[in-house]
Amino acid sequence: MTANSTAENLADPRGTISDEALVKLSRRTPERFGEIYDRYVSEIHAYLGRRLDRQAADDLTAEVFLAAFKKRETFDPQRGQVRPWLYGFAGNVIALHRRTEVRRLAALQRSADAHEGSEHGHEERVVTRLDAVSAQGRLAAELRALPDGDRDVLLLSALGELSHEEVAQALDIPYGTVGSRLSRVRRKLRAALGGANPLLGGSDE
Repeated sequence: MTANSTAENLADPRGTISDEALVKLSRRTPERFGEIYDRYVSEIHAYLGRRLDRQAADDLTAEVFLAAFKKRETFDPQRGQVRPWLYGFAGNVIALHRRTEVRRLAALQRSADAHEGSEHGHEERVVTRLDAVSAQGRLAAELRALPDGDRDVLLLSALGELSHEEVAQALDIPYGTVGSRLSRVRRKLRAALGGANPLLGGSDE
């Protein structure tokens, strides 16, 4: 069976070659991995930008895809899908730049503290802005204090919008661990924010 016929077997119902098929094809035809890059580069770049900063995202997005390209022979579609597999490489890159992430959270907290101290007046618009900035500062402080593993689970779910199963695949941890960490962290954040959580909404599901 040829690589092309294999790809047809792995195509979705609309005839589009699946992510998994493209990774498999790229083992024989490396340039096909560029299609994976095209499908996910914006999403991965945005995620890195939120976790680190725009400049870091610009510098590191290519590292994520290069690492995935080098490991494409080891991708096993029986263990999960390509999207969370890529987020796993993004997580590895972030782990190497923890100081950048922590500095960014500290900067967000300082910015919120400065705005809160400088704004005056009783207009509803100003009060609303102060409430939002203050919540952002408290959230940044709480995120900064989280253990790395808890922060990874939380932000893969909240910023990457990965399912529990996808988070488990990305971090190579048990499915049940994802749920327990998310539940614990969300309770902690809600308590710190007075019952509100602007990042995660109201559900632990």
